[in-house]
Amino acid sequence: MLALTRSHHPSHGHVNFQMTKLSDFEAHIADLLAPVGPVKFRRMFGGSGVYAGDRMFGLIASDTLYLKTDAHSVDAFEAAGSDPFTFEAKGRKPIRMSYWRIPDDALDDGDAFCKWACLAIEAARRAPSKKT
Repeated sequence: MLALTRSHHPSHGHVNFQMTKLSDFEAHIADLLAPVGPVKFRRMFGGSGVYAGDRMFGLIASDTLYLKTDAHSVDAFEAAGSDPFTFEAKGRKPIRMSYWRIPDDALDDGDAFCKWACLAIEAARRAPSKKT
């Protein structure tokens, strides 16, 4: 399986996309997502973004899948014992993002996995689109 990677060439003023091989973890996630529909992986900041169309609904960091949440879905993730993705920027306080770790039991249950993924896709679709 392949992922898209993006490189920007300022002198040319355009962005190039290249295909790269998925990691074993990404390939496993892609297999679990097959019933949900086609997805793309894009390399970013040492991890990968997981996309349905042009909407990022997942984030993979250190072989952990985090899914997009919003006011409609975050309580379900919290109730399932999940925790949010956080990172520390140099010289700043930890930053908490709207992506939460998929509950552990969902990685072994395709139906549960798809339920959580669908919640994340819906949250991504509700989010305002970023204009570039």
